[in-house]
Amino acid sequence: MNKVGTFPFATESYLLDFRGRITIPTIGNFMLHAASRHAASRGFGFNDMSGKHTAWVLSRMTLAMQEYPVMPSEPLTLHTWISEVNRLFTSRCFEWSDAGGKTLGYAHSTWAAIDMATRRPVMLDVEALNAYLSDRPCPLTRPGKIPAVEDTTPGEPYRVRYSDLDVNGHFNSIKYMEHLLDMFDIDLFRKKEIRRFEIAYLSESKDGMPLTFHKAEAGEGRFHMAVCHEGRAICRAAVVWE
Repeated sequence: MNKVGTFPFATESYLLDFRGRITIPTIGNFMLHAASRHAASRGFGFNDMSGKHTAWVLSRMTLAMQEYPVMPSEPLTLHTWISEVNRLFTSRCFEWSDAGGKTLGYAHSTWAAIDMATRRPVMLDVEALNAYLSDRPCPLTRPGKIPAVEDTTPGEPYRVRYSDLDVNGHFNSIKYMEHLLDMFDIDLFRKKEIRRFEIAYLSESKDGMPLTFHKAEAGEGRFHMAVCHEGRAICRAAVVWE
């Protein structure tokens, strides 16, 4: 079996933003879909994990886009592969390409497995996962620590709602992206593009939980962000605009 999964997508008009461009959350959803299908076809997907009372959770993701698809119904190809495995985490990479094979962007993600009852990490089957390791190159590596901003910036209050929840009843990882990007003024989207987006998930949140969203500029076009509960960060992000 090919160690690299290849999945076709298309930029349908309902997936584009007001500029006619595909959004970061939509790209994230495509990547989660591809990762799920790739894992399922190799025996470690959602149903396989559920049978062991465990589940995959996304820990970190870095996305770097060189170019965004802008046309409705433009065909895209997403490649995904496992690049690293250890006892607690596995790394998965992605590469986007257009109909002509031109690379549009890359992503690097880190995943852990947790016990569905205790929500605690469980050891991975390194030997089984190593069978699917690929040496396909990816220019992105595991990101460093994102600086804290919650102690120096005011927070925008938010309470977790129905539409934020995933199948496990926790704040959906893509919803974090949506809410964080909503903190930026719409004029910035008109003038610039997001070239790099990093997000680190530190803890889970549930229905009704009060949160605060924080943002601080950290240099020309770079911002650090945080989602907090009772003053403690449960998610951090960094965005680079050009």
